[in-house]
Amino acid sequence: MRSRWTDADAQAAIERYGSAQIDQHFALRIYSTRLLGQNPELVQHGGGNTSLKSAMSDVFGDLVQALRVKASGADMAVIEPSGFAAVRLEPLQKLRSRATLSERDMGRLLRASLLDPDAPNPSVEVLLHAFLPHRYIDHTHASAVLSLTDQPDGAAICGDVYGETIGYVRYAMPGLPLARISGDVYQKNLQVEGLILEKHGIFTFGESARESYERMIALVTRAEEHIAKHRKAVFVSAAVPRSGAHLAAVGPVLRGACARKHGHTWQRCILAFRDSPAILDFVNGAELGRYGQAGIVTPDHVLRIKPWPLILSAPDNGGLAEFKTNAARAVAEFVAKYQNYFTRQNARVGNAKKMLDPLPRVALVPGLGLFGIGRRNGDAALAADIAVSAIDTIRHAEAIGRFASLSEADMFDMEYWSLEQAKLAAAKEQPLVAQVAVITGAAGSIGAATARIFASAGAEVALLDINERAVCDVAKTIDGALAVGCDVTNAASVNHAFERVIEAFGGMDILVSNAGAAWQGRIGEVEESVLRQSFELNFYAHQRVAQAAVQIMRAQGTGGCLLFNVSKQAVNPGASFGPYGLPKAATLFLVRQYALECGCDGIRANAVNADRIRSGLVNDAFIAERARARGVSGSEYLTDNLLRCEVTADDVAEAFLHLALELKTTASVTTVDGGNIAAALR
Repeated sequence: MRSRWTDADAQAAIERYGSAQIDQHFALRIYSTRLLGQNPELVQHGGGNTSLKSAMSDVFGDLVQALRVKASGADMAVIEPSGFAAVRLEPLQKLRSRATLSERDMGRLLRASLLDPDAPNPSVEVLLHAFLPHRYIDHTHASAVLSLTDQPDGAAICGDVYGETIGYVRYAMPGLPLARISGDVYQKNLQVEGLILEKHGIFTFGESARESYERMIALVTRAEEHIAKHRKAVFVSAAVPRSGAHLAAVGPVLRGACARKHGHTWQRCILAFRDSPAILDFVNGAELGRYGQAGIVTPDHVLRIKPWPLILSAPDNGGLAEFKTNAARAVAEFVAKYQNYFTRQNARVGNAKKMLDPLPRVALVPGLGLFGIGRRNGDAALAADIAVSAIDTIRHAEAIGRFASLSEADMFDMEYWSLEQAKLAAAKEQPLVAQVAVITGAAGSIGAATARIFASAGAEVALLDINERAVCDVAKTIDGALAVGCDVTNAASVNHAFERVIEAFGGMDILVSNAGAAWQGRIGEVEESVLRQSFELNFYAHQRVAQAAVQIMRAQGTGGCLLFNVSKQAVNPGASFGPYGLPKAATLFLVRQYALECGCDGIRANAVNADRIRSGLVNDAFIAERARARGVSGSEYLTDNLLRCEVTADDVAEAFLHLALELKTTASVTTVDGGNIAAALR
C-alpha cells in the first residue's frame, strides 16, 4: 500500500481550512482523514474514525483540553470540519477507572461532554481515543489486517508479522470495555506504533497527522506482504458456470422474493448488483456454505449486512421458474434463521431488545455475483460495497489459513447496541421509498417535473429519453437518478433501457409513459406516413414500454402502476389535430385494457389528460400559432379555461404522483387543464 500524502496537498488543506476556528493541526487532521477514507481497502462507507487532541475554547471562553473525533456515521472520504465532534477530554479520561458503564449513561455522558450541544454524536470509539495519550489517532478496518486477525490463531499470526511493533488487543465490545483493555495493552509497551484489535481493525497514532497516517500505511503494507508471501490457492470451484440467466431476469425475481406485504401495501427493496472475477470465485466456491455463512469480518459490518448473507441456488439449475421458487424458499429460511438467532440471543440479555427487520441485506448468487439489498439505492450500494470488501478479507484469510468471525453472541451485542443503532435512525419514510419509477420523455418539461416530484416522494427514478445528452442533464439535478438514452419506437432500445434499470435498481414499480409528439393535418388530406409516424410514438410506444414494465412487475409479484399521458386530444379532438388525437384516443383505450387485464396481478393503470402545458409539444411557436388562430394573445390562449389560470408541467407531475399513491384506483383518467367542459369525461 502506497502513502498518498503530499506536502503540496497538505499545505493546500491548511490554506483551504485556515481560520480562527481551524488551525493547521485540525486542517491536517481533516486532510489525512480524507486520505484514509478514500482508500476502500482501509475504510468502507462511514466506517473507521480519527481524532485530534488540542486546546479549545468552550462557550464561556475558557480554554479546555478537547478531543475532536469523527462524528458517528460521518464519511471519512469526504469529511469536512462539521464531521467532527469536539468533546471535553478530562471527563472522558476519568472513566479509565470505571469498570462498567451502561449504554444509557454512556450516551448521556457523551452528549454532556460536547463543547457544542448541537454537534452530532461522537464516534462510539471516542473513549479509546481519549484513553490513548497521542495527539493524532487513526482507526481503520483494513482488509489485509482483518485477514490476519480473523483466524483461529490470529494473535500468533500478528505476532509473527509485527513482533513488538504493535500491541494486540483481544476482542472486546466497543465502548468502555474495549477502551480500557486497549489502554492497558498500550501501557505495557509505550513504544508500539499501533494497536491491532482482534477481529476489529487497527489503530495507529503519532504526534503529527503525517506520522499517524504513514504508520497506518506501513503496518497495513506489512500485512499485505505477509498474505502475498504465504498465499495458497483458495475457493475450489463447485463447477458452477457463469450463469446464462440474464441479470435482467434474475433481479426482479430476487427483488420480489425480498418484498413483504403489509395490508394493501408492499414493503419493497432496491438491489445493487456487483460482479468481478474475485466475486465469482467466491460465490462459485465449493465451500460457500461454510465460509460464506461464517459471519462478519468486523463488528461494524453487522449493522449494514446482517450476521450472514442470503445464499441462493444458481439460476441455471432448473431454469428461472425453479429459481423463483428456490429464491422465495431461501428468503423464508433466512428470515426463520434470523428470528431464531434473535430469540436465542435476546433471551441471553433478558429479552430486552426488539427485533429488527429480519430480511437479508446481501444475496450471493452462484454463477452471477452478489446483490446488496436496501430500502434506498444508497443503502443497497453500501451493503454491496461492504460485501465486496468482506469478500476481499475472507479471500485473503482463507489464502493463509481459515476465516473465523466473531461469536454469535458478540455479533448480536454489536447489532443491537443502542449506540450503534443510533447510526441507522432515520426520519419517517417518504411514501414512495423503495419504489422505482421509470419516466419516458424525461428530458421534456412534463417528464423532468415528474421525475423531480417522484424523487422528492422517495422513489428511485430512471429517466428515459431519445435525447441522451438532454436527459443526462436533467438527471444531474436529481440525486441518484439514472439517465438512459432510449428510442421508445424501437423495441431493442426499449429492452436495453429496461435492462439498464434492472441493473441499477433490481426492477421497477411505476411507469410514467410520457413520451410523445404532435403531428398535425386535416384528417381527409393527411399523408398515411404521417399517421403511421404518430401512431408509432403516440400509441405503439406506450404499448411497448407498458408491455416491458408489466413483464418485470409480474416477475416481482408485487403489483405496480402504469401511468400514461393521454392528452386532451384523446377526449376532445381539435381541428387539424387528428394525426395526434387518433393515437392518443387509442392509448386511452389501452389504459383501460391494461386495467382490465392486469388488475388481478395488482397492477393499476391510470392516465392523465392534460392540455396547454408549456413543453416540447406546446412551445412558443405553437402557442403563437394557436393564439393567432383564435384571435387572442399567447397568455389568453394558455388561460382560456374555467379557472382562468395557466396549467404547468408541475401540475401534471402532481397528478401523476397522486395516481401513483392511490393504491385502490385503476382505469381512472385525471384531467389537468384548468377546466374544459368539452374535454370532461362522461
